[in-house]
Amino acid sequence: VLYVKLCGNVKYYQSHHYSTVVPPDEITVNYRHGLPLVTLTLPSRKERCQFVVKPMLSTVGSFLQDLQNEDKGIKTAAIFTADGNKISASTLMDILLMNDFKLVINKIAYDVQCPMREKPTNEHTAETEHMKSLVHRLFTILHLEESQKKREHHLLEKIDHLKEQLQPLEQVKAGIAAHSEAKISGLLWAGLALLSIQGGALAWLTWWVYSWDIMEPVTYFITFANSMVFFAYFVVTRQDYTYSAVKSRQFLQFFHKKSKQQHFDVEQYNKLKEDLAKAKESLKQVRHSLYLQMQVEELSEKN
Repeated sequence: VLYVKLCGNVKYYQSHHYSTVVPPDEITVNYRHGLPLVTLTLPSRKERCQFVVKPMLSTVGSFLQDLQNEDKGIKTAAIFTADGNKISASTLMDILLMNDFKLVINKIAYDVQCPMREKPTNEHTAETEHMKSLVHRLFTILHLEESQKKREHHLLEKIDHLKEQLQPLEQVKAGIAAHSEAKISGLLWAGLALLSIQGGALAWLTWWVYSWDIMEPVTYFITFANSMVFFAYFVVTRQDYTYSAVKSRQFLQFFHKKSKQQHFDVEQYNKLKEDLAKAKESLKQVRHSLYLQMQVEELSEKN
């Protein structure tokens, strides 16, 4: 908080700069160079002290803290509205100085009257907003590289922390995935064996036991039954029956079943993986921005 304190002997300033004597306990608010100047008597030293506050930067809490820092004899300080409502410490001084208020120092209340301020014209308001925009752009340019480097350092620490959390989970996941893959491989070989036995049985019944005239309706109904099984799979899963889709679905079933047995939190693992991917993407963008900035600086030096 930026502020200026001008303290001195009250009698000296009154005799040289004021035509009327200011009461020693009165708190006055004046404007100098467009900034509010609060003048009050410090309770310990009994001398007048002036505080120049920045309305858009200072808050009620910071102003009261400045009073207590200046005079250690101020044990308690608070600000109330004219009708007795306490004003929060986060209120800006610019809002406070719009109306009269009460300043309570060490349980002694002082009525403070704020002078009326002239309303800024539209031209002055536009100029002020333009100046604020320029200041913001200048601040961004001066601190962009520093903030990006801090963000890069923060992202690197976050990535390392996520990798440390994922390392034990990755080991457990690898074991579960290997077990599920082994079961899927066994299931596929079992399916191939079953189809081979079915084909051999049909061939044996066709050429050695019965004739094709008898076995033809049997093979037709077997084919129709397989079609019904495929359609039922689509109705249940809403997916086309393909060998890769069936393999992936069965792998997930084995994986989740084994995860529950080993108390492996799949949701936590997925969340950590997503956070790691987002952190890496953010780091890539920050480094790309720093790389472009370095190129601009090199071109500027060459020019």
